[in-house]
Amino acid sequence: MKTDKNRAWIEIDLQALEHNVKQIQNVLPSQTKIMGVVKANAYGHGVIIVSQKLAQMGIQDFAVATLDEGIELRQNGIQGEILILGYTDVSCMEEIAKYDLTQTVLDENYAKKMQEKVSQKTKVQIKINTGMNRNGIHYSESSKIAGIYELPKLEVTGIFSHLCVSDGNKEEDKKFTKEQIDHYFEVIDEIKKMGYNPGNTHIQASYGILNYPNLPCDYARPGVILYGIYSQDGDVLQTSIDLRPILELKARVMSIRRIDNGDSVGYGRTFFAKEKMKIATVAIGYADGYPRSLSGKDTKVWVNGTYGTIIGRVCMDQLIITVPEETPLEAGDIVTLIGKEEEIRVERLAEKAGTITNEILSGLGRRLPILIK
Repeated sequence: MKTDKNRAWIEIDLQALEHNVKQIQNVLPSQTKIMGVVKANAYGHGVIIVSQKLAQMGIQDFAVATLDEGIELRQNGIQGEILILGYTDVSCMEEIAKYDLTQTVLDENYAKKMQEKVSQKTKVQIKINTGMNRNGIHYSESSKIAGIYELPKLEVTGIFSHLCVSDGNKEEDKKFTKEQIDHYFEVIDEIKKMGYNPGNTHIQASYGILNYPNLPCDYARPGVILYGIYSQDGDVLQTSIDLRPILELKARVMSIRRIDNGDSVGYGRTFFAKEKMKIATVAIGYADGYPRSLSGKDTKVWVNGTYGTIIGRVCMDQLIITVPEETPLEAGDIVTLIGKEEEIRVERLAEKAGTITNEILSGLGRRLPILIK
């Protein structure tokens, strides 16, 4: 689509993505490969655009959350291993094999049900519960873990875990993370002692890479940092890394008007002007993934070289801003809602919304076209 015909859209900087990949590779051990985490439409950045660029850069392995996400990658020419991190109903196991996907073994019973359902050798990776207590076989149950390798219809290609407080800077967080790491490698050692090849190993996601970069794993799974951002402002990191955001969110001015002192704006009349104001309606709303929770938070946008401020409630398809009187503004002008300027960085918006950047970006709507800068 052409930019001049869009009401609202996302712009992606693939050079920044390439830069981020190189930065991540520089902090990891030379033998550790990147598994690109592209679930949730690549955190809202456009899964096919991002995955194809990563593949061009030599990244061969990817992680998604669902069966449909894995199939979408295959149907768009993505090769290499595609690991489904989440749940797939066992009735869909034939599709796992058909598209040569790898399913995570969530627990022992799930593995047994898979074994019963599949008619051909099917790739799996084993999830180890090292303390997050979300999914996986507990690290203390090495005999159950080993039993997965004995299931004849399941081909184990890897064994992994997930760190739940690798972003934490408290001593108790560091202690717990070290315990998780130790438990994970104890499992690997036990599996090897039993005579099994554990397959590819990985435990670091984004903050595991940033704060515990030197682990002897085959893979690391960067998610949010691939896209050049942190989950939130103020994180204390053990690794110095130069990340560049790859996404900007933009929309068009629909109309412009002036209101008087005492006039209200938007649903619920939550905003009243205290003076004459120049306001504009912008063609984007919460149905596009721009959070309604940013209403009434002195949230900024960037338009024609200056900041504007969102006033009233964010609507489903539109929102209203005010700009300084001297700001030149016409219908059709471009408003940047997420970008590189300080007040519209996604980390700043996440803080105002009381969430993390991952949620805001992965919530961006599919009706937003994605353009390459």
